Amino acid sequence: MLDLGLYIFYVLLFIAVAAALVFPIISSISNPSSLLKTGIAVGVVLVLFGLSYAMAGSDLPRSAVAAGLSESSVKLISAGLIMFYIVLVLAVLALIYSEISKALK
Repeated sequence: MLDLGLYIFYVLLFIAVAAALVFPIISSISNPSSLLKTGIAVGVVLVLFGLSYAMAGSDLPRSAVAAGLSESSVKLISAGLIMFYIVLVLAVLALIYSEISKALK
C-alpha cells in the first residue's frame, strides 16, 4: 500500500512541476509585454546579486576551513546574505511607503 501511495505522489509531483513550468511559458507567449516585465525583474535581481558579490568578503575563518568550505564558497555565501539583507530592507521600505501613501489618501 505504501508503494502505491509513493507512486501516486511521484506522478502528482511530476504533473505539478510540469504545470508550474509550462503555464507561465504559455502565458508569456500569449502576452509578450509580460516578458519585458519579467526581463526587467530578472535584470534587477542580477544587478543586486552583482553588487552583493562585489561587497562580499572572502575571509576564511577557522570554522569555514573546518567545515571544508573554500574561499569562493565563503564569498558566495556572504553575497547571498548581503543580498538577503538588501532585499529585506527594500521590502520593509516598500511596506512603510505603502502604508503611509494609503493613510494620506
